[in-house]
Amino acid sequence: MERGMAGGLKTVISGIVTLLALFSAVSPGFSQTSSAQLPAAAAPPAQVREMMQLMQTPEVKQWMSAQMAANPAADAATQNQMSVLSGLLQHARRHVSMVSDAAMTLPSQIANASGLFWSEIAANGFARMVAQFLAILLLGAIVESVARYAFRRRRRRLAEMAGMHLTPRVIPALVFATATMLALFSLSWPPLSQSVAIVCVIALIVQRFTICVGGVLVDLIGLARADEEQQGVTVPTMPGRAVALFWYRRCATFVIYFSFGWAAIQSMEPLGFSPSARLFVGYILGIGLLLIAVEAVWSRPHKDEKRGHGISWALTVYFLLLWGLWVTGFNWLLWLGIYMLMLPRVLAVSTIAVKSLRQTEASFLATRRIATVLLDRGVRALIIAFAAIWLGQLLGVGADTMAAGDKMVDKIARGVIGGIVILLAADLLWHVVKAYIDGKLLDSPLDGTATDEEKAKHARIQTLLPIFRNILAVVIAVIAVLMVLSGLGIEIGPLIAGAGVVGVAVGFGAQTIVKDVISGMFYLWDDAFRVGEYIESGSHKGVVEAFSLRSVKLRHHRGPLTTVPFGELGAVKNLNRDWTIDKISLNVKYDTDLVKAKKVIKQIGQTLLENPEFAPHIIETLKMKGVEQFGEFAIEIRLSMMTKPGEQFVIRRNALAMIRNAFSENGIEFAVPTVQVAGDRGAELDAAVARYAEHARAGGEPAA
Repeated sequence: MERGMAGGLKTVISGIVTLLALFSAVSPGFSQTSSAQLPAAAAPPAQVREMMQLMQTPEVKQWMSAQMAANPAADAATQNQMSVLSGLLQHARRHVSMVSDAAMTLPSQIANASGLFWSEIAANGFARMVAQFLAILLLGAIVESVARYAFRRRRRRLAEMAGMHLTPRVIPALVFATATMLALFSLSWPPLSQSVAIVCVIALIVQRFTICVGGVLVDLIGLARADEEQQGVTVPTMPGRAVALFWYRRCATFVIYFSFGWAAIQSMEPLGFSPSARLFVGYILGIGLLLIAVEAVWSRPHKDEKRGHGISWALTVYFLLLWGLWVTGFNWLLWLGIYMLMLPRVLAVSTIAVKSLRQTEASFLATRRIATVLLDRGVRALIIAFAAIWLGQLLGVGADTMAAGDKMVDKIARGVIGGIVILLAADLLWHVVKAYIDGKLLDSPLDGTATDEEKAKHARIQTLLPIFRNILAVVIAVIAVLMVLSGLGIEIGPLIAGAGVVGVAVGFGAQTIVKDVISGMFYLWDDAFRVGEYIESGSHKGVVEAFSLRSVKLRHHRGPLTTVPFGELGAVKNLNRDWTIDKISLNVKYDTDLVKAKKVIKQIGQTLLENPEFAPHIIETLKMKGVEQFGEFAIEIRLSMMTKPGEQFVIRRNALAMIRNAFSENGIEFAVPTVQVAGDRGAELDAAVARYAEHARAGGEPAA
C-alpha cells in the first residue's frame, strides 16, 4: 500500500512538472528565453492590411477621438481595470514561467550542489563529517533518554514542587534542545556543512517542542474534561481526549513536515541553488502539506454524515485554491486565506489551553489572576500581532510590485497594522490593571482581630479603587485611539484643541453634570465617606454601597436603594466615624431613691463591660449623668454611653431590657401619667338602688 501511495505521489509530481513546462512553452511572452525561441510571426492577410489602412484615414481617427471624448471617465475606469487585471495576470505568468524554467535546470543544479557538498565532505573527512551530523541528530535524544532515566523517580515530586503539569514534559524538551545546541557549537564545521547543520538543528528543536507543547495541551484538556465529568457538567466545554489527540497528531505531523521542508529549502541556498529552484522544490513539498490537511479534514472525528462530506469537499477545494495561489506567486492572498481559516481556530485553542490550566488543580495559574490574564490575553495579542505584522510585510511587497509609487497605500497599511498592535497592547494593559484591582477588591474580608486603622484602610481601598479603575479605562482608551489616529497619519493636535473647545462648550451646557463630578472629587479628597458607612444628608440616608464619577448609591435600612448625585448631597453626616454617644432618658416617680437608682445603673454598666460580645465595642460604659429635669408627673434622669459607630443600637436594646428587670427587682417604679375623676357618684347610686327596691315591693316592673 505504501509503495502504491509513493508511486501515485510520483505520478502527481511528474504530471505537475509536465503541465508547468507545457504552460511555459505555449504561453507567448512568459520570459525572454521562451520568447526568443518562438518562430517569427507570419505576414498578415490582405483583409487585415486593408483594415489597418482604413484606421489611418482622417475620418476614422476623428470619429474615434469623438467617441473617446464623449465618455472619458468610463474609458479611464475600463483602462484601469484592464491594467490591474493585466498586471495580475502578467505577475502570475512571470512567476509560473520562472518556476517552470527552474524545473528544467534543477537536475544540473542538483549535480553542481552535490559536487560542492561531497567535495567539502571529502576534504574534511567522510567519517568525521558523518559522525558530526549523527551527533547533532542523535545526541539530543540520547541525553534526553539518560535524563529521563536518571530522574524517573523524582518526576512526580518535581511536578508537585513546581506546581505545574508542564514540568514533566518541558524539562526533557529543554534538555534535548540544550544537548543538540551544545553538539552544534562544540564541533568545527566547514562553511557549507555548517549552514546545513544549523537549519537541521532548528528543525529538530522545532519538532521536539511541537511534540512537547502538543502533549501538554492534550494532557490539560484531558484533565479538564475529567474534572467536568466528576462535577457532573451536562454540557462540557472541553473536547474529549480522543478528539484532542486526533488533532494533535495531525497538527504535529503538519508542523514537523513543514519544519523539515523549510530546513531542506534553506539548505539549498548555500549550496548554490537559484531562488526559482528553491521555490519549485517548496511547491513540490507543499503537496505533502496539502495531502496532510485534506486527510485530516476527511478523517476528522464526530463528522456529521449529512453535512460532513459537503464541508470536507469545500475545505478540500479551499486548500487546493490556497496551493494554487502559492504556486502562482500571490503570497499575500495565500496568507490572507490562511488567516481567515486558521486564526479563529488558533485563538480558540489558546483559550481552551488557558481555561484548562485554570481548571487543573496542579496549575500554577489557579490562584494567580495577573498570570492568567497575561497568559490568556498575552497569547491572543502575540498571535494577532504576529499575524498582522507578517501580513503587513507581504502586503508591502505586493504594493511595491503592483502599485509602485503609491505611498498612501503603504501609509494606510502601516497605520492599520500599528493600530492593531496598539489596540492589542492597550487591551492587555487594561485587563492586567483590571485583574490587579479586582484582586484587591476581592481579597478576603478583615477578621475580628483587625484594628480600626486596618478597617479604615480596607474601606478606603474599597472606595477609591473602583473609581480609579473607571478613570484608568477612559485614559487608556483615549490614549490608544489618539495613537491609532496618529499612526494613520491624522494630525491629532487639532483634534485635541477641538476637544478642548468642545469640552468647554459641553461644560457650560452640562453644568449640573460637571458640578456632580467635581463635587464627587472633593468628597473623595476630603474622605467624607467610604463604602459600607452609614451617612445622612438632607432627606437622604443609608449605607454607601457604590460610587461612580457622578453619583453615590445609598442603601436605606429598610431596603430601597437611592442614587444621589454628588451635587445634591450638601453637608454629609457620617454615622460611622471614630465613636458615638448614645443618650437614654428615663422617667421615675418622685418618691424614687435616686442614689439607689444610680447604683443599679452602674451595676448594669459593669455587667455590659463583662459581656464578651459587647465589651469590644464599648468605649465608655453606661452611666447615670443625673437628673435632667422635673416633669409634671415624673423625674427625668439621663443615662449615656460611648460606643463604636454602629454598635450602639444592639447595646442600647440590651441595656434597656436589663434596666427594666433591675428596677423591678429593686422596687424602682417608672412614672406614667394618670387621670383621676372627682364627683358625688355614690349618692346617685344609692338613690337608684332605693327606687328599685320600692318598685319591687309594689310588684311593679323596675324603672328603666
